[in-house]
Amino acid sequence: MVLFEFSPSQFLTDYVRTYRLVHFQFTNSQQSFCKPYPPKPEHCLTFYPRDCENVEYAESGKKAGDLKAVLFGQQTEVSNRYVGKDFLLFQIVFKPGALYRITGVPSYEITNSYLDAELFFNKEVKEVNDRLNDSPNYNEMVSVIEMFLLRQIKMKSYDFHRMDMINEMIIKNSDNRTVDWLAKESCLSIRQFERVFAERMGVSPKYYTKVARFENAFRMKNKYPHLDWLTIALHCGYYDYQHLVKDYKNLTQKTPTEFHHLDLSSPERVFGDKDTY
Repeated sequence: MVLFEFSPSQFLTDYVRTYRLVHFQFTNSQQSFCKPYPPKPEHCLTFYPRDCENVEYAESGKKAGDLKAVLFGQQTEVSNRYVGKDFLLFQIVFKPGALYRITGVPSYEITNSYLDAELFFNKEVKEVNDRLNDSPNYNEMVSVIEMFLLRQIKMKSYDFHRMDMINEMIIKNSDNRTVDWLAKESCLSIRQFERVFAERMGVSPKYYTKVARFENAFRMKNKYPHLDWLTIALHCGYYDYQHLVKDYKNLTQKTPTEFHHLDLSSPERVFGDKDTY
């Protein structure tokens, strides 16, 4: 199994947070696996050059899948993702506000959605998938994706907003900050800040901060499984353990321990790896 992250070239650092690649193959005798994917503070464009995945949202019961290229808005509930036997995923994780800058589509219109990317990027996504499938190595895949992105940006790109930088800071350091403080740093009134935030991020500032803090805790537990939940809670900016539990239940419908046990059955665990990215 391969789990890689690649940094974007200098020409795309204003738009791309990271490139995420997942590649594995199961034999016909092996059972299919499901990965419970929690909300993360990210907007993504994902390509599936080989087998697709099918998705069922845990809380709403909504189902989607069998798409070769998918646009994800900000997710607000756990999605159970059922993967194929020959699974190759190349995911563009955009920086805050970047997907809005490229598409011009208000992010609140794609929140908690699993959408056919051809609706936004036309049939070029099929050509990208074909080239990804034929690429001799992973570095060549990065080149294919970067050429695609540069063409999209050249055709249409909206201006950078100071808020995008503030939102990136929230991801890196999810300390509890007030909306007043965030608005001031963005040089906006509170009302303007909340409106522009929803347009570029798809959710409220408070909710986005909650998701960023949760993701930091989730990744820390996977990376350092020996740490207890209280230590993780305090390190990630929670007031106490109960604060962590409250957010976990709100975002996953599970306690921290319950959701961690679910994650232990994810496909990457079969290969001795874990979701720490």
